[in-house]
Amino acid sequence: MSEETPGFEEKPEVPVDGKPDEPKAAESSAEEAAAPAGDANASDVALLAQLDQARTALGERTADLQRLQAEYQNYRRRVERDRIAVKEIAVASLLTELLPTLDDIGRAREHGELVGGFKSVAESLETAAAKMGLQQFGKEGEPFDPTIHEALMHSYAPDVTETTCVAILQPGYRIGERTIRPARVAVAEPQPGAAPKSESAEADAPSDKDTDAPDEG
Repeated sequence: MSEETPGFEEKPEVPVDGKPDEPKAAESSAEEAAAPAGDANASDVALLAQLDQARTALGERTADLQRLQAEYQNYRRRVERDRIAVKEIAVASLLTELLPTLDDIGRAREHGELVGGFKSVAESLETAAAKMGLQQFGKEGEPFDPTIHEALMHSYAPDVTETTCVAILQPGYRIGERTIRPARVAVAEPQPGAAPKSESAEADAPSDKDTDAPDEG
């Protein structure tokens, strides 16, 4: 029987491959499992932050695009409006230069001098001016309107109830709603103190007393 050496205790044998004991291995596995989970959460947060930034940038770019589109539409409308205005001014300028010639044609027609080749040329010119939008206005008997008429002569007349154009000295012309020359007219006003036609008619009409009165004798 062998004797035990005093002062020495038996120690657990260390594995040859140096691997830790089983409890330590389990703890390490838990830590390794927890680490990827934490990394995944951080990655999700980062992705959400990037997504928010992308959405913000997209909203800003969309707003910029909408603003540019609105500015372009306004620019197109402004250019189209200016183009129409320039065209109308050019047409009005050209037709204004032709008005004296049209007046001569009108006077020649009134005097019966619009005949032969001159008549054909004159009518062609009037047709072309009408196609460009030129309209003649001004008629005898119409009420005087200072916005489209220019009174060159003035008189009083017993047969009018308001200021009336009694003669067209020179016709007016317009393009659409734009007057390029007012009609030059002679006007007549009711005579001062004259009763309106309706009152005069009532005064001239025989009364019932006059018609029903018996003959004398």
